Amino acid sequence: MNTDYLQLFIKIAQYQNISAAGELLGLSPAVASAHIGKLEQQLGVRLLHRTTRQVSLTEDGHAFLPHAENVIASVEAAKASVGATDAKPNGTLRVAAPASFGRMHLLPALTDFFEQFPQIKVDLKLSDTIIDLVEGGFDIAIRNAPLKDSSLVARKLAPDNRVLCASPDYLKQFGHPQTPDDLKNHQCITLMGIENWQFQTVTGQQTIKATGNLRTDNGEAIRDACVNGLGITINSSWSAYQHIQNGELVPILTDYPLLSNTAIWAVYPSSRLLAPKVRVFIDYLVSYFGDTPYWDLNTLNK
Repeated sequence: MNTDYLQLFIKIAQYQNISAAGELLGLSPAVASAHIGKLEQQLGVRLLHRTTRQVSLTEDGHAFLPHAENVIASVEAAKASVGATDAKPNGTLRVAAPASFGRMHLLPALTDFFEQFPQIKVDLKLSDTIIDLVEGGFDIAIRNAPLKDSSLVARKLAPDNRVLCASPDYLKQFGHPQTPDDLKNHQCITLMGIENWQFQTVTGQQTIKATGNLRTDNGEAIRDACVNGLGITINSSWSAYQHIQNGELVPILTDYPLLSNTAIWAVYPSSRLLAPKVRVFIDYLVSYFGDTPYWDLNTLNK
């Protein structure tokens, strides 16, 4: 399949105009229209709805677009791997990320990223559902869950330390637990599926079955419920650090560290050459967050 046709199709999808897309690639309107006609003929489907003023993608065109972009990205990555191109990273980067982390940390990070790479556009999907990267046509996913799919590659972006905390009002009313066993006499706010809390003690690992009046499937919800004095909970430091910093939440049982092997990961398909736009995005986030990110509680306490 002719990659020039694919590049033209991608530009048409972007500008919704065959003449404008063709002009960007040095093609006359007639030649550009002929190239798209040949591409549709090769595929055996209609990719565009054409009118006298503009064009729009058909349902098949929408389905084909991310695959066309992946092909072009792979070609550019192959060229970049052998130094065959001096072009700056460009194109649309499709990113999936957890909703809370995306709002709190990815969106602020994009300001400097766009200044460094103005030719890259980002389509950001925020969802707490694990997205199928290949099926959804995503270039990269940000995850804080263990990697189970062997067809994916993961690169660590930042640590994801967990903290046990409560509000000052709750602790004033019900007291400070002194050991993990004391949690059995407290209201514990739990994230659905994570009711077993594990601690490191002087005698080894201890697991507590956390119970209380409230369970939820959302990390921001358990944090906010904790701020409102509904009980004790575990939260990621990246989610709770501002509330700890301003005194709305207080870390507890700090002599009994939580046992968790979690981190923030950038995940991408192993079968795909790493396109320059993906590589620079991952490198940027690694540098932006650093080994000790700004939400690190040890840094905040200094």
